[in-house]
Amino acid sequence: MKSLALALAFFLVQLIGHAQETDGVNITITIDNVLNDNGKVMATLHTEDTFMKGPGIQNLESSIEDGKVSLTFKNVTPGTYAIMALHDTNENRRMDYQENGMPSESYGMSGNEMSLGPPNFVDAKFEVAQEDLEFNIRF
Repeated sequence: MKSLALALAFFLVQLIGHAQETDGVNITITIDNVLNDNGKVMATLHTEDTFMKGPGIQNLESSIEDGKVSLTFKNVTPGTYAIMALHDTNENRRMDYQENGMPSESYGMSGNEMSLGPPNFVDAKFEVAQEDLEFNIRF
């Protein structure tokens, strides 16, 4: 009887362990044209409400190896999002600008739109449904 109870307990523990599935999808971004390995790359996942208004709904950072980084936003629920990425060469956790107002650090977005002027959500947005996504972002 003890062995039956023990076997049942192990079975229940195994079921509970497998029942913990993710609540959303994963979005993996790769950036392979970072100018150098100095500093870090920071990436933020935004909704239209948070875009260009501060921290995103998920914020990641990575060291750089051979001019490349890969970051994964986990458990993202379905919706419309945009990703912004920054090569923070001096690790001050913000974009630095030249005297004329142009950025002095590399940046990129989902959509890879390279327009003059500030980024906008419409050019960077993408839809998250049920499948994991992968993007290559260019600086």
